[in-house]
Amino acid sequence: MSALVLANGLLQTNFAKTTHGLVRGPSRYPLAGVIDPAHTGADAGTLLDGRPRNLPVFASVPDALTRLPTRPTHCIVGVATVGGVLPPGLYADLIAAAEAGLTLVNGLHHLLSEDETLARLTRAHGSDIIDIRRPPPTKNLRFWSGDILKLTTPRVAVLGTDCAVGKRTTALLLRNALRTRGLRAEMIYTGQTGWLQGLQHGFIFDATPNDFVAGALEGAVLACARDTGADVILLEGQASLRNPSGPTGSEFILSAGARGVILQHDPTRTHFEDMEELGCRIPPLKEEIALIRLLGAEVWAVTLNEKKMTDTEAETIRTHLADDLALPVLRPLQEIDALGELVRKGIGDTGTRRRIPHSPSP
Repeated sequence: MSALVLANGLLQTNFAKTTHGLVRGPSRYPLAGVIDPAHTGADAGTLLDGRPRNLPVFASVPDALTRLPTRPTHCIVGVATVGGVLPPGLYADLIAAAEAGLTLVNGLHHLLSEDETLARLTRAHGSDIIDIRRPPPTKNLRFWSGDILKLTTPRVAVLGTDCAVGKRTTALLLRNALRTRGLRAEMIYTGQTGWLQGLQHGFIFDATPNDFVAGALEGAVLACARDTGADVILLEGQASLRNPSGPTGSEFILSAGARGVILQHDPTRTHFEDMEELGCRIPPLKEEIALIRLLGAEVWAVTLNEKKMTDTEAETIRTHLADDLALPVLRPLQEIDALGELVRKGIGDTGTRRRIPHSPSP
């Protein structure tokens, strides 16, 4: 079993964050290659972060099927667009994948199973369509019950000041850093990429009817604690507390009981993504930290998305913010061990928690 990932010319943009997560790993489906005509012949890992991963980039699905020694079994839509719409450029590759008998895996709000052509082709070639963001049946949902108030397992939320600032990446890196310290750290996914990465506990936040979000979050945390005996549970945040197109974040504090927060921030942004013309500015960090405190949690550290900064720029901004906020400000891609140690101290180490060897598994 292996998969191609469709990036549609967006591989080096925030819109390909699903592809980025799968390239960094883990992945529910081992990757055979990435489809992105703008970067044909390159290594996807090198393009992402300078680390070769022997993961070739092809011009199209037919190109990949011709050149790969083993035919993949799945084709993943690797982009997350505004509104979850299907980019027109992806359709030809989806048709080619369906005609080749590949199962289509889709995390967009645009449901591929409702496309008559794709549905007919997958049926005819014995494959399937997996729409991750299809809202679950109401019978499978639950309201918030309050049972989580009895849970003693520490919860730490990785929230952000905007969409697509690296919350999931930081949460996953932090989980692994805590595991190297002997803690049984688990993570609740709340987006399609977490499911695609094979994480075991979570739900798709924006595919869940609003009345049931708090209950779904509570249920995922309780199931994780019950199934794993976790020492600490990390919560992948979505959007931000005051993003007008999707103001989320309070649920992770109020409904899931997070008392510690890691706040991910992109210092190069002044406005919420794609809202520059509307004048929707990202609020000052001090305000966001104060708001989180009013909701009942404390920001333990600010972490930086430094994708658009040089190393010197990132270090200068980090130092300035740390002085201004009187808080630790860390660069998670560079300083994840320091963040792990900070969180370990934050949750407290009584010496009674069960210790486990490091495990890189999902």
